[in-house]
Amino acid sequence: MSYKPYKEDDLVQLSALQHFAFCERQCALIHIEQIWSENMFTAEGKIMHERVDTSKSESRGAVRMEFSVPLRSLRLGLTGKADVVEYHRQDDGTWLPFPVEYKRGKPKADDCDKVQL
Repeated sequence: MSYKPYKEDDLVQLSALQHFAFCERQCALIHIEQIWSENMFTAEGKIMHERVDTSKSESRGAVRMEFSVPLRSLRLGLTGKADVVEYHRQDDGTWLPFPVEYKRGKPKADDCDKVQL
């Protein structure tokens, strides 16, 4: 299957997908108008992300964790950063990746937070 790759300037942030799925207006305010207002909840989320933003990697038995992993797909037109990617060692010696997204609060009833994964 052939595809026309996106240009770097046309890539969409992974976080914009979540914002769009949650609220189109919120997405436009943050990613187009670049209007952002910190509040208690976003400040708590920012603190929670400090660990993933400063750590490089960690291993626990058959699980390897890479933090703040840059992602980019010219085919899909997406760019962003994974909070954590856990690699689980399989019986055949290969590693199976599992993306992990840190969010403050309870999971939402819909799938808007999962879209980043």
